[in-house]
Amino acid sequence: MTNKPLIEPQKKQSHLTVDSSSYKSQSKHSFQTVYTYIQTRIQRGDWQAHAKLPSVRQLAEDTGMHRLTIFKAYQHLKEDGHVYARDKSGYYVQPPALQVLTNEAELGLPLFQGNLGELHRIEATYQFSKALITPNLLPNHYFAEYVKQVFDLYPKLLGTYATAQGDLELREMLQRYFTDTAQFHVHADEILITTGAQQAISLIAEVWIRPGDHVLIETPAYASALDVFEQKGAKLVPITIDANGYDLVQIKEAMKKYKPRFFYLNPTFHNPTGVCISAEQRKQLVDLAAQYECLLIEDDTCHDIYFDQKPPLPLFAYDTEGYTIYIRSFSKYVSPGLRMACIVARPEWFTPLLAAKSLADGGTPLLNQKVFLLYFTSSRLQQHIEKLRIALRIRLEIMEEELSSTGWYYETPQGGFNLWVRLPDHLSVPELLARCLKQSISFVPGSLFDRNDTSQQYIRLCFSFASEHEIRQGIQQLVSIAKEMEST
Repeated sequence: MTNKPLIEPQKKQSHLTVDSSSYKSQSKHSFQTVYTYIQTRIQRGDWQAHAKLPSVRQLAEDTGMHRLTIFKAYQHLKEDGHVYARDKSGYYVQPPALQVLTNEAELGLPLFQGNLGELHRIEATYQFSKALITPNLLPNHYFAEYVKQVFDLYPKLLGTYATAQGDLELREMLQRYFTDTAQFHVHADEILITTGAQQAISLIAEVWIRPGDHVLIETPAYASALDVFEQKGAKLVPITIDANGYDLVQIKEAMKKYKPRFFYLNPTFHNPTGVCISAEQRKQLVDLAAQYECLLIEDDTCHDIYFDQKPPLPLFAYDTEGYTIYIRSFSKYVSPGLRMACIVARPEWFTPLLAAKSLADGGTPLLNQKVFLLYFTSSRLQQHIEKLRIALRIRLEIMEEELSSTGWYYETPQGGFNLWVRLPDHLSVPELLARCLKQSISFVPGSLFDRNDTSQQYIRLCFSFASEHEIRQGIQQLVSIAKEMEST
């Protein structure tokens, strides 16, 4: 295999180095000089959204200016919406958020221009944007009992650091679990515990992507993964996914032409479409990966959330050549607060990932791992998952019932948390979102999952977070708002 990591994981600096000569060449040392310098660096992309900016102390030392002058510049930048401050942490680049676009000014509504994380931070009574399970469907009372048991079993737990790779007892349990349920054999040394699937994606991007590298990505795709890969400078190559699965000819040509670093894919109850790739296509995919020596990064967050039949085995189970790295998350349906996931990889891929994890946080908190271990192996969890599937299926049916009169297109998913809905061409999705947010209804526009404008008329509606009553009321209101738009 030749697709080795091109960059060794390195510890990131908290901010970029400041070129003090650009200040000292200025004859007028005023806060406006600092303001203009930082504003220019942000506008040309030297500092990306949420990047930490140089501290007041550092800028004062680099420029020879008084700290109050630097502080005044930052305050003006903050007031003008270029930066934001975190208490006792410093200043950061403010991302684009709610803006009024001139061509929609007559609406009198702000059109959302941010990313998925920013949309999630907007409070809504009818919450259809978060692909999370409502805490009301989780066995919180029973879970608290297991937390107490952990301290009885491991009385010195809080005085112990976790290893970077993760608790051995937990990794050995997962080894047995994957053998029993996913039918692939893996050693505990090939399992890396991560703080959620998002960290797993970030670690993989840190190890394998350098600016200009090609990465194959589903279209549409998980929005936060797109943000991570783009931040690392990857060139994204879209691969179509629809109700029939993948276009394998397209994948073959892309692997041959671009020689990508990897293909990131979510084949089981895909986010956002809900598609589940057939076993036959999974086998063909791993064959193509071996033929073109292309890593497959398989993101599997909803494997146990199926409504009728179990999904096919993971790609990792069909891969005899070792070109698949498997991300498995348990956070969404076990306990979101634990942020528990893992990476499974063969030894040649594993070493750089472990190094990157060591630099990232030194290890996922041991308390979280032990609580998860105890709860995940209990019979009570399996009973909970069976009831959860029923509850989610009911919510999906209610959502579809309320959409049935619209004529909007969607495929009923066989698992997961989302309904992927195509709106008529004459309906403006940005305007619909703006009007819905004003009425405290939130959903995700398809544009956030697609960099090629092929999903502009789609919306993702999550049925896992709202209650049955909220789904019925919220979808009724959403449909009513859409009808009002069509009548004007």
